[in-house]
Amino acid sequence: MARLNKTIHEPARLAIMSALYACTMAEFLFLQEVTGLTKGNMSCHLSKLEKAGYVVIDKRFVRKKIPHTTIRITLEGKAAIEQYWKKLDHIREVTKQWDPNKKAASFAAQEY
Repeated sequence: MARLNKTIHEPARLAIMSALYACTMAEFLFLQEVTGLTKGNMSCHLSKLEKAGYVVIDKRFVRKKIPHTTIRITLEGKAAIEQYWKKLDHIREVTKQWDPNKKAASFAAQEY
């Protein structure tokens, strides 16, 4: 079966990447609201995605005081999430082909 990208597979990072895929760029607070993550968790997961090259983080200050952070998905990030979804779809298609009656009969025959 297909191996899933562990960096993206983690639920919080999957939520972040899915949101960014839909809008390309978002503010930190918007992503935090959409995902339900705390600021600390959001920062940690964004750092991992940035290290993987999937997002770019831009931190600025408005009027020299108010922090304003935006996150943009990279081309590599888009490709990675698209590949993740394709692999997940493949897994779903393979499991749809499993016939539970054949498996049960085969398993029962092996017990005896």
